[in-house]
Amino acid sequence: MQALLSTAPMLAFPPPRPGHLDLPAPLEGRGIGLRPATDADIGWLRALFRQLRAHEFAPMGWPPQALAAFLDQQFAMQHLHYTRHYERGEFLVVERDGAPVGRIYLQRSAPEHLLIDITLDPRARGAGLGSALIRWAQDEAHARGRGMRLHVEHGNHGARRLYERLGFAVADTLPTHALMRWEADMR
Repeated sequence: MQALLSTAPMLAFPPPRPGHLDLPAPLEGRGIGLRPATDADIGWLRALFRQLRAHEFAPMGWPPQALAAFLDQQFAMQHLHYTRHYERGEFLVVERDGAPVGRIYLQRSAPEHLLIDITLDPRARGAGLGSALIRWAQDEAHARGRGMRLHVEHGNHGARRLYERLGFAVADTLPTHALMRWEADMR
């Protein structure tokens, strides 16, 4: 297993895109900030991925080290997919009072913005932070006269309900995900 991990590609983030990210005052007033993700964030993001996905594979009965190695591999593949496939993406760490509590990955380009991923630490959930961040992204798209799209796994019912509350509608059903769209004129 160690040999497999040592041959894995080094995980890194692309250089941050220029520009300043202005969050709404209510988010900043709650101590919320965004900053470009750096290579130093990989360990924390990997741990968050493990924490959020371990329950899906726990029924497999794998020894803890095998489960951890599998989840690390899944994280690496997801990270490489995101950073290679979404070259114009912005990979942002969500912070509360300077400590990381999640990530939001966006591609803000025409014809519509893409919410690549939003993930929050379970301790940061349930207080409206995810909704506020998505609304901020929608406002950013709306200001440019653009809509937004995202993909949600079929089994992620909580996320889908959140997206529907925020005005997203299913545009296409794919084998593992639903494509959802939000139109700028819907705000």
